[in-house]
Parts: sequence; C-alpha cells; structure tokens
Amino acid sequence: MGDRVTSKPIISADSHVMEPPDTYQARIDRKYRDTAPHIVFDERRGDTFVVEGMTETVPIGLVAAAGKTAEELAGAASRAKFDELLRGGWDPTARIADQDRDGVAAEIIYPSVGMILCNHPDADYKKACFDAYNLWIAEYCAPAPARLIGLGQTAMRSPEEGARDLERIKAMGLRGVMMPGFPVKEDYDSQIYDDFWEAAIALDMPLSFHILTSREGVAKPARGPKINSFMSIIRGNQDIIGTFIFGGVFERHPKLKIVCVEADAGWAPHFMYRMDHAWERHRFWMTGAKLSHPPSHYFRENIYMTFQDDWVAFKMHEMCNMRRLMWANDYPHSDSTWPHSQELLTKHTAGMPQQERDWVLHDNCAELYHLAS
Repeated sequence: MGDRVTSKPIISADSHVMEPPDTYQARIDRKYRDTAPHIVFDERRGDTFVVEGMTETVPIGLVAAAGKTAEELAGAASRAKFDELLRGGWDPTARIADQDRDGVAAEIIYPSVGMILCNHPDADYKKACFDAYNLWIAEYCAPAPARLIGLGQTAMRSPEEGARDLERIKAMGLRGVMMPGFPVKEDYDSQIYDDFWEAAIALDMPLSFHILTSREGVAKPARGPKINSFMSIIRGNQDIIGTFIFGGVFERHPKLKIVCVEADAGWAPHFMYRMDHAWERHRFWMTGAKLSHPPSHYFRENIYMTFQDDWVAFKMHEMCNMRRLMWANDYPHSDSTWPHSQELLTKHTAGMPQQERDWVLHDNCAELYHLAS
C-alpha cells in the first residue's frame, strides 16, 4: 500500500461554505433587499438563517459542526453564534489553513443556505438569491482559485434562462452549476431541456444535484422516529438519476455529465441491477424512453458520485465505474470527516490498488473540473 494514501494531492469533490450574514442582502436585486435571507438570533437555536416564504430555518450551528463528536452534535444548534463557528466557512484564508490541517489540496465548494433555497416555492425570489450567491462565491474563491473551486446556482425558471446562467456562471470563473432538484417547467426528462443539456456540454460545465435540494420528492413527514428521516435523504437523488436515465436524457445527450452529490455510492451496484431488471422485464408495458443500452450503461458513463465516509463504496470497485467515484470531506457540515480525513482514508482504502486510490481521491475530480495537478 505504501506510506501515502495517494501519490497525488487529495481533492474534496463536495465541500461547503457557511454563507455570512450579508451574502444575500448586500448583493441581491433591490426589489428583494428587505426580504433577502438573513440571520436572526433564536433563544433556542442560536443564530439562524431565516428565509422569507419558507417555514424551515437554517440553524448555522449544525451547518458548521465539522470536527464535533456525536455527543456534541446534540447541542450544536443550541445558541450558536455565527462568529464562534469555523471561520473557514466564510473566510478563505482560514479555509486554506483548514484544508492543510485535513491534508486536502483543493475543494469543490457548494452552498449551505443555497441548498434550502433550491426548495423555495417562489422561482423569482430563488433566482434573485442565486444571482446574489454567485457574486459572493466568486469573491470568496478569488484569493485562491486553485484551491477553492466554486460552483454557481441557477433557478431553472426556463431552459433558455438556464443556458444564459451557465454562460454567466462560467464567465465568473466558477467551474460548474448546482441544480435545483425540480425545474419550474415540466421535469428534466422533457425534451424542452435538450438545448440546455447541449449548452452544458458545449461549455463543459458539469451539473450537480445535491441531497436535500428536492425535498418535494420525499415523503413528509418521515415515517417512524425522527432519526429514520436520515435514511430517506438520498431518495431525491436516486429519483433524479432514474428520471435522467429512463427518460432518455443520456440517450439523447451521451456527453452530458451529472454529479450525484453527498448521496453516498455504496448503493449504486444494486441500484444499477434494479434498473436493468426493470428495463429487461418491464420496458414493453411500463412507460419510458427507448434506450440503446441497459440503464446501468448510462449510470456508469454519465453519473459521477461523491461520498465521504461510505466505506462500502471503496469495497465496490469491481461493481462500479471507478472513474466516476469522487471522495469528499463535506467541510464544514456535521457529516464532515474534517479534520480526520487522512486517518479515515488510510483505513477505508486499505487494500485498494494505488491507481484506484488516485482516481477516487484526485484524478476523477481533477479531470471533471479541469484542475491542474
């Protein structure tokens, strides 16, 4: 195995920011200045992001709970103050120091509040918030563009506007786009989005679907004890993957690259089997696009997957496309492996060939986002 986990710099394919209090209010369209997402102090939950038009608030203590023990997480959302949390979530200088502590050379960076905003019922408000966030994340990443790899957001009010957003986001120096789980018009397998997919291909902008950005697709309230709701988090992403594959999106656009973010990857082999079984046995009576290959073909070729401490994913190398798996540390969220990523990776990659470790910890992500080695 050698002395190092990988012979190349480790890249986290899914990390986050903790948007500072003025992210939206200072940059949003003036029309929404008074209703932009903002922080208020809650006696029970501490500093909390409040979003106009949504009952669910964002307790920042849990958003920036990396490094806390399981016992400490119980109190992470209790009376937390923004300026007491990990500075790396909003301070790029502190972020670089935290990367060094974790043995990570670069991170693909997603929003936190922006994840919740993907579910906002007002598409115009969502668009204004995303435009403001794109300005902020470009500013955040500017001091260290080789180590802070920001992704933009689009509200997908229409395919045409989405394509314009892709162009604008790329011009800002961002490397990809986090998509809302549901578009405003129809669904993503509709052919009205064909030109949008082609624009993403032409611009070489990977499109990402992150967990918790399509909650309308998951049963609410969760059945059973509250902790059981944790098990349903990946369902939204699985439904999106199935929509793209069975809807023929990859059949029509074989070069399209979609990233399934933070939904783990150990389940992928069985999911591919289940899709192939449905296609082989039931495609002549159940609706779906005509496919030239079994569904698993499109999954293996077009879907990238990020995961952090899913050790099963490392054991499935013979059943997955190892060129589509990308490790992540999820900094600074409560599920983060920071600052113990090296210890975890040493354990989870034991027995893996060096080439495969290089793919998962560096090459796949570097090639997808065109990062210098």
